[in-house]
Amino acid sequence: MGIQLRAWGAPKAAQREKIFDQYAALTYRMDRDKPRILVITSRGTGRWILPKGWPMKSLPPAEAALREAYEEAGVTGQVATTPIGCFPYDKVLDDGAVIPCLCHVFAVRLDHLETEYPEAGQRRRKWVSRKKAARLVDEPELARILLAFDPETLVF
Repeated sequence: MGIQLRAWGAPKAAQREKIFDQYAALTYRMDRDKPRILVITSRGTGRWILPKGWPMKSLPPAEAALREAYEEAGVTGQVATTPIGCFPYDKVLDDGAVIPCLCHVFAVRLDHLETEYPEAGQRRRKWVSRKKAARLVDEPELARILLAFDPETLVF
């Protein structure tokens, strides 16, 4: 998997040769005994993603993923403390630089979906099946995590 280094906030130019951690929230709800996955659009390209972001000094990884889910999608819920997987991807920064990231995915069982949240109006949200979510995302490793997702195995 390579070296994992923790970054507190977005990396500076001198740090860009490292691999940076990010935390994502795979938010789900049950519909007729089948999980439905919440995907959102990215602000820049409009592609379908999971809410994700940088580590936060004051929060453990699972709670940071839950915070991102709230800020980007209006999610409140219960987060599993152990990641269900991770996937590599290249993050394009605002200045156009590309840095390698390893994104740790935490499952979030939905309690409520807010209509007003920090990034409302900047993204679209959609509930989809595991298969559809896997088809919508660009990262093959994330697609595998989505296809294999089984809420029965989670510990909260």
